[in-house]
Amino acid sequence: MALEASMGRRQHQRPPPPPSYSSAGNGVIFMPTNGMPAATAHHRLRLNPSADHNPDSYDDLELEFSPLLYSSLERYLPPAMLSMSRDTKLLYMRSILLRYSPDGERNRPLNRELYTMHATNFFVPSFLKAINDNTVESFKSIMTESSPGIYTFEMLQPHFCEMLLSEVDNFERWVHKKKVRIMRPNTMNNYGAVLDDFGLEDMLDKLMNDFIRPISRVFFPDVGGSTLDSHHGFVVEYGAHRDVELGFHVDDSEVTLNVCLGKEFSGGELFFRGVRCDNHVNSETKSDEILDYSHVPGHAVLHRGRNRHGARATTSGWRANLLLWCKSSAFRELKKYQRDFSSWCAECKREKKEKLRLSVAATKEELLKREVNSAS
Repeated sequence: MALEASMGRRQHQRPPPPPSYSSAGNGVIFMPTNGMPAATAHHRLRLNPSADHNPDSYDDLELEFSPLLYSSLERYLPPAMLSMSRDTKLLYMRSILLRYSPDGERNRPLNRELYTMHATNFFVPSFLKAINDNTVESFKSIMTESSPGIYTFEMLQPHFCEMLLSEVDNFERWVHKKKVRIMRPNTMNNYGAVLDDFGLEDMLDKLMNDFIRPISRVFFPDVGGSTLDSHHGFVVEYGAHRDVELGFHVDDSEVTLNVCLGKEFSGGELFFRGVRCDNHVNSETKSDEILDYSHVPGHAVLHRGRNRHGARATTSGWRANLLLWCKSSAFRELKKYQRDFSSWCAECKREKKEKLRLSVAATKEELLKREVNSAS
């Protein structure tokens, strides 16, 4: 989506008038009547976005809502509508937005640069060089493996961190002013924002596909690192009048990127306690699985989502982190038919090793008995 040019330099177009709609059954069905094909009348929005659809740009239109919102919402259109003209899709989406958003409830982007991927402005040079070289050696050159499967490295420039924090603050001020109820990042965090909710979905897709997946392909092939195809991106906040700590848990992801955005704070260390499958998520921790990590603004932690972890209390100041949960639909589908997770679950691996040891011991004992019997 092109966001480079100033809106003041564009020749704006007026969108077509909104269609009418009515409600029916136990959900709203939008029934356009202003020139929209009848085939769309009874379609509903998808529950999940179409991952492989490339949405149109709406930047050249003068709209009540952000053009980014239209591009993001387009991914949720019914499959039959995705190939229709931009005007047809615009009519449909505008009717939905007008139906559910009263006059004046419009959140405007504060930093338009943030909504497209500007790698040289977002990332530190060492990270960008490693990605461009795209070799195991280049990745290892910038990373510290603090514990098996947990990698830390410098990633984001201060300018990007400041922009993202100001954008989240802008969104939260709008939410507070309009008394809008929004979905929080997850069931454990009461503060923070889902970044896809205000138009950052495309930028985060680019972040996952072009920057995190190449690294995950090398370091996390056992959990679908090479087939990451969807994400959940959000910012969490800790400190006074915010969340204080985060309990022991695993993420709903195959690979998790966690980057500290700042600012000044004490405490809030991450603690890791080993990778586990569902069957062993509550098993005891071994000494070699224990890691405590102190956040540094701009620095990232990359780990398997199934690595059990939590965050200690932020004792002073205010801390914010960018989280990107990267998921693989292929890995999740295959996992449904698997029983052995020893390639990535530490407890499964220990159990498998112990079964092998017992089997070898039993075989040796049986051979010894046969030798004794044959000798007698």
